[in-house]
Amino acid sequence: MTQVTKATVHRAVVAALSMVVLVGLGVVSSRAAELGSGGLDVLHVRKNVYMIAGDGANIGVQVGIDGVVLVNAGTAAGTDRLLAAVKKISPLPIRYIIDTDADAESVGGNAAVAAAGKTLFHAPIGPGASILAHDNVLAQMAHDGSPPNAWPTEAYLSNRTTLYINHEPVLVFNQPAAHSSGDSFVLFRSSDVVYAGNVLDMTRFPVIDVAHGGSVQGEIDALNNLLQLAVGPQPLLFEYHGTDVIPGHGRLCDQDAVVDYRDMMVILRDTIASMMKRHMTLAQIEAAHPAEAYEPRFGSTAGPWTTNMFVDAIYKSLAPKKAKKVNKSDEG
Repeated sequence: MTQVTKATVHRAVVAALSMVVLVGLGVVSSRAAELGSGGLDVLHVRKNVYMIAGDGANIGVQVGIDGVVLVNAGTAAGTDRLLAAVKKISPLPIRYIIDTDADAESVGGNAAVAAAGKTLFHAPIGPGASILAHDNVLAQMAHDGSPPNAWPTEAYLSNRTTLYINHEPVLVFNQPAAHSSGDSFVLFRSSDVVYAGNVLDMTRFPVIDVAHGGSVQGEIDALNNLLQLAVGPQPLLFEYHGTDVIPGHGRLCDQDAVVDYRDMMVILRDTIASMMKRHMTLAQIEAAHPAEAYEPRFGSTAGPWTTNMFVDAIYKSLAPKKAKKVNKSDEG
C-alpha cells in the first residue's frame, strides 16, 4: 500500500510539473514573439541572457545595469535587424561584442554594431563598443582583409580571459584547433548559460575549418571542455534543468545534447581513422558513407557544408603531417 501511494504521488508530482513546464514554455514563446524584430527570433534563456536567432547564426545577449554584451555581431547585412531586436531587449548601449570565431556570420556586423554602441572606457579606445576575441581571430581578420574598424579592440592570448559586467562574472575560454584556431566559449556564470559557438551546431555536422587551424581532435577536446562547463540536473531532476548551452546554430541545448554530439564525433573520428589504417583512399571512405547513421539529422548533400566536406575535413586532420622541407641555406 505504501509503495502504491508513493508511486501515485510521484505521478501526480510529475504531471503537475509537466503542466508548469508547458505553461513556462508558453510564456517564453510569447515573450519571444513579443521581442522578435524583422524576422529575428528572440528567446529569453535565463536570468540576464537571451538568444537571438535568424541572422545566419545564433547571437548571445547579456543585459543588465551596465549595458548590453553581445556574443557575436551577426552578418553585415543583418545589422539593422539585430540592433532593433537588441533595443527591444534593453534600451541601454551595447558595451561589448565577444567574437567566438572569425566567420562572416560572427564578425560581419562588427563595425556597424560596435559603432552603434558605447565603450565603458574613454578615448583613445574609441566611442563605440569594445570588441573582444582571441588573438587568432584578430590575426585571421587582418589576413582576410577585414576593415580595421571591425577588428577586435581587445585580443587575449592565454587560455581564458574574464569580465565582470552587469553584476555577473563572464568567462571566455579559448578552444584551440576546434572549428578553427580562434574559437571561444563564453560562460555567463551567474545566469548558468554558456555560448558554444560553431563548435556545437545542432543543424549539421560541425564545420571543421582545417585551412584555419581546425581539427577533429580539437573539436572533440573542445566538446569535452564544454561538458566541464555545463552542469547536469542530477540528482534533483524536478528542481533544476541544468546549464543552458547556446549552439552556433539550432535549438537551445543541455548537457545531454552535448554528450550525444561529442559521442558522435568520437565514433566518426575512430571509424575514419580505422579506414585510413586499412589504407583506404578518401574517395573510398566517402563511398563507404561512414557518417550514414547520423546523416538524417546532420547530413547534407548540398549547401555550404556537405557530408563529404565534413568527412574530408576529418580525413585531412587525421592524415600524417608532411615534414617541412628545409633548405640548406636555412640550416646555417
